[in-house]
Amino acid sequence: MFDIPFLDLPALSSATGTVALPGSKSISNRVLLLAALCEGSTTVQDLLDSDDTRVMLEALRQLGCGVEVDEKARRATIKGLGGEPGTPSAKLFMGNAGTAMRPLTAALALLGGQYELSGVARMHERPIGDLVDALRQLGCDIEYVGNEGYPPLRIGGSIGTSALKLDAPIRVRGDVSSQFLTALLLALPLVASKDIVIEVVGELISKPYISITLQLLQRFGVTVKRDLDASGQPGWQRFTILAGSNYRTPGSIHVEADASSASYFIALGAIGTCRNGPSSIRIEGVGEDSIQGDIRFIDAARQMGAQITGGPNWLEVTRGSWPLKAVDLDCNHIPDAAMTLAVMALYADGTTTLRNIASWRVKETDRIAAMANECRKLGATVVEGADFIQVTPPAIDKWTAASIHTYDDHRVAMCFSLAAFNPAKVPVRIEDPKCVAKTFPDYFEALFSVVGASKQQIPVLCIDGPTASGKGTVAAVVAKALGYHFLDSGAMYRITALAASQAGLDIVPANEQAIAAMARTLPVRFEDTKVMLGLQDVTDMIRTEEAGMNASKVSALPAVRDALVHLQHSFRALPGLVADGRDMGTVIFPDATLKVFMTASAQKRAERRYKQLISKGISATLDSLRADLEARDLRDSTRAVAPLKPAVDAKVLDNSDLSIEESVKAVLNWWPGLVH
Repeated sequence: MFDIPFLDLPALSSATGTVALPGSKSISNRVLLLAALCEGSTTVQDLLDSDDTRVMLEALRQLGCGVEVDEKARRATIKGLGGEPGTPSAKLFMGNAGTAMRPLTAALALLGGQYELSGVARMHERPIGDLVDALRQLGCDIEYVGNEGYPPLRIGGSIGTSALKLDAPIRVRGDVSSQFLTALLLALPLVASKDIVIEVVGELISKPYISITLQLLQRFGVTVKRDLDASGQPGWQRFTILAGSNYRTPGSIHVEADASSASYFIALGAIGTCRNGPSSIRIEGVGEDSIQGDIRFIDAARQMGAQITGGPNWLEVTRGSWPLKAVDLDCNHIPDAAMTLAVMALYADGTTTLRNIASWRVKETDRIAAMANECRKLGATVVEGADFIQVTPPAIDKWTAASIHTYDDHRVAMCFSLAAFNPAKVPVRIEDPKCVAKTFPDYFEALFSVVGASKQQIPVLCIDGPTASGKGTVAAVVAKALGYHFLDSGAMYRITALAASQAGLDIVPANEQAIAAMARTLPVRFEDTKVMLGLQDVTDMIRTEEAGMNASKVSALPAVRDALVHLQHSFRALPGLVADGRDMGTVIFPDATLKVFMTASAQKRAERRYKQLISKGISATLDSLRADLEARDLRDSTRAVAPLKPAVDAKVLDNSDLSIEESVKAVLNWWPGLVH
């Protein structure tokens, strides 16, 4: 996951490949709570690992549930409370997880005990009054700690099942958030000594999320009766939890992949092309028969022109109509996924209107306002209302490079990554990209695995300089700060020499072609402070004196040098690259976005090298080290091939008197990014 202040996306041009989606947040947190309310153990397979599920898991631990998580296997085992409070009191932090805050409020109010539930500032702006009012109808003791109608909450002790007011229907509004009804449906089986009726006041929004709740309740042994509507079908206004309802663990339950997250890759398939033929995005983990309402996003995408096929656990999407077709849709049934349609509208042939989306106003942010603001930044014409948004795309020459504010909202960040496919080829900056951790921590990694851009569009930052100038350390930190790939070019010759030795090839001219052929495809990766050759950690192996001598031998072979130029070019991959060396800006990446030549006096560099050697128990003298560095500088600057010198357009940074942190800050201050 990217943990950086912003992520610059260059213009993207192609999309093809396969994406395996993480589990559904809505299903994951419902299943975790249901497992906690059961007696016995429930194994949850393919559980989503995200901020919201971690919030729920931590709350369950505090409440006395047994919780075992196998992150590698994406599996959790929950030992339930059996309908009894596991601990008499707790202070629970719910972050910004509505799927944890609302259902836990209802369950704890009925279980009994003293509890306080709070969250981040935005959670304290998300309404919960309608749920609290419904619970108070039962006789539950709930107080607002802050503003009336909003978290944080204080829940008092249980008044006992016999004292609960279960005879009259419990009335709850349905037109603000379906999570209020879900919370009641999940909690009330705990006290179903008689039939309990819930009546929905007003139009119920997000009905598909209630369908998820009802289907999961059935998996845990509870059937909810629904009154029939005028057409004779089960309605959405009156729900009855039958007397004697009791939770039973299914033993093991599988979490579907997240249909809302699928929407970004469905859209990607509809927007993207492939240079070498038809593009195709395959999505694994969720299919057309999903229990999640947001799977119906595929119907909307088809109306806009996407070609979609699918099976029980997969979807495949290719571009159909282009430009996409503008639509006018009621999106009440796909409230989360509909946000993706607002960005798809930027590629449509007219004005797209998304209606009946009032619930956007009370989500992680005011999503109608957020989507309107950010679409306008890109050049679109947008009209917003209380429960609708209209988006008219900009003309090709009116697209504007934009820095997208994400409002700490995961779906805003993921939606607007698709704007990087714009026909004007302007870049897009996503602010606070780590907010995707709420539901899809590896979203950007998944995106980059299936999209492409021309090499010239992928940004490169080069940091060159003489030995012991600190360029490698600074470059690694800068790469991490930008979320870019890292290339330590100085290590490449050492790694090549090591690989040749391991292959039984002497580093002599007679083996030049064989070593060069191997060098072109070496599986080299730089992971934080480690240097990996395939699965082998070679970090220490390439730092020896012998490795340095062998690297010099390798560098004398012209065919090997050419092969390594090819290999270094392969590191230029999305979202960008930071490369350090001696000829990165002059020879390897002459078109780099920013070139920095980092230097320091020979005396300062000798002192740095002296400290390094002494810390490793290697004896040395300052005078000899300085003389060696000066001699090496002379050789490097006067060699016939790729002499060490600043590129004509390089920024020169003398860090003789700067710390690593100060040097990094200087480089980042020079970095223009892609969006000015």
